[in-house]
Amino acid sequence: MGWTRIVVAMVGVLVVTAYAALLAVNALVLDPLGAVPGTSLGAIYGHLERQGFDVRSDVVAVVVTAGIGVALAVAVAVVTLVRGTDVHFVAAWVLGIVAAGAVQVFGSGFQLGMDVADGYGVGGEDHTIWAGVLYVTSVIALVAIPVVLVVGERRRARRTASETLAV
Repeated sequence: MGWTRIVVAMVGVLVVTAYAALLAVNALVLDPLGAVPGTSLGAIYGHLERQGFDVRSDVVAVVVTAGIGVALAVAVAVVTLVRGTDVHFVAAWVLGIVAAGAVQVFGSGFQLGMDVADGYGVGGEDHTIWAGVLYVTSVIALVAIPVVLVVGERRRARRTASETLAV
């Protein structure tokens, strides 16, 4: 059970890190390029800076937002490993972080995305499929939480019952 907990915790951190990386790359690179096709990212950022938008603050805000998710996943991994938490609770916490990521995807779109929309006169909606991929991933994680918890509790109940019968 100890190795399984370690593997679930580490895979959880990796999944949250991948989610956060895609969130940041989408908000800072892919979406601006999708909103203004045929223009380089440097040209987009330069155009926004010349119009008075604070692109640096937008970038920092998105990176911090993504970093918070990773920090939460690392904290969950450390705490659950130190406390010896059951594997299904570790998985449920990580799934919760991924599910909550949908709010961060939405929020990160307001940073640079609104500046691009205002600076170029384009719509403020998502301009790539990747925000949708993140939203769907969050919904799947949300649906998986009760499944993981129910299955984990059933296994624990069976294990406890078999240990009680063995005595």
